[in-house]
Amino acid sequence: MKRSSLLAGSATLAVASIATLSLATTASAAPVRSAAYNGACGSGYGVVNSVPVGGKGTVYLTYSAKTGKNCVVTVRNSPGKAVFVHAELGPSDHSSAPVFDSGKYTTYAGPVYLAAKGRCVDWGGAIESVKVSVTGSNCGRLAPGVVVRH
Repeated sequence: MKRSSLLAGSATLAVASIATLSLATTASAAPVRSAAYNGACGSGYGVVNSVPVGGKGTVYLTYSAKTGKNCVVTVRNSPGKAVFVHAELGPSDHSSAPVFDSGKYTTYAGPVYLAAKGRCVDWGGAIESVKVSVTGSNCGRLAPGVVVRH
């Protein structure tokens, strides 16, 4: 084999290797998939609102017209090692204490329920050190306020 053919073959191999490395790097940098609602609140509950928890997961507010109850669940994007996860729901008028579920969980916290037909609710959740909360929500009278804390 001539020296020029050998160099051309080596150059082609080097370009192919770089292209493969570039594709592998691009594939691993794909965006994180958002957590989907997992149905944890049960039959008849539909998602009425949600808020992302940084890139870690999503808090879902659901409602059942049949029961007149809201439900909150915080779902991680990537289940795995148990980490702190929190779900919370309370009446905006503070007529009763909020209900919550917190602990080290692999997948989600909640569900937590509140009878809230015709009432505004405050709700939110946390995953590790990222906390989100929504106040005065889903009552038809007040605009919700979203607060994100790291």
